[in-house]
Amino acid sequence: MVSRGIKHLAFIALMTLSCALSSQGQDCDWLLEGDLIFCCSDSANAITDVTRGFDLLPIDHVAIVHRIGGDDGPLYVIEAIKPAVCLTPIRDFVQANSRMIVGRVVADVDVAQSVRRCLLMVGKPYDDLYLPGDSAIYCSELVQSGFVDSRGHLVFDTIPMSFHDESGKVTDYWTDFYRQRGMDVPEGAPGTNPGELSRRHEVSIIGDFKGCID
Repeated sequence: MVSRGIKHLAFIALMTLSCALSSQGQDCDWLLEGDLIFCCSDSANAITDVTRGFDLLPIDHVAIVHRIGGDDGPLYVIEAIKPAVCLTPIRDFVQANSRMIVGRVVADVDVAQSVRRCLLMVGKPYDDLYLPGDSAIYCSELVQSGFVDSRGHLVFDTIPMSFHDESGKVTDYWTDFYRQRGMDVPEGAPGTNPGELSRRHEVSIIGDFKGCID
């Protein structure tokens, strides 16, 4: 069995290959380990057309706050983006997103174990097909499959996937998207999405994230 220390070194190596160290700046101490940062799109897109976020915000991405090495370490997020799940410095994450809100899991949750589980997924390919049960991971799936309570049970259940608009019709975008891949739209398959995750009773939205450089 690979030791925890060796695994951690592997995470650091992967992080170093993909991310530059963040610079010092404004205080980020109010962000806690395991907080969720939800990102809002500047305009409607294929995801926000078929999902609904907290306060009707056009949320299309979510990432997990993590400090490397503990409370005094540099601040990163764990996120599932193309091409793979990765660790991103908070500085780079802020620059890539125009509006963000922070959610805190208020249900029974083992934050340390949940973050460790998410770190174990670093390097897995991004799942742009949003399918359950495969080796690839998309952003809210990282949270849904990674967060566990004090008994080791998943905090967040899956929900039926939604690819339809308010009228109940699967949008042309998703129909064409899956047709080009020789697949049926996985409408109703078990899954998750960042907008719905932001509205869960297990998550408390604590405010806008204007950005800080740790």
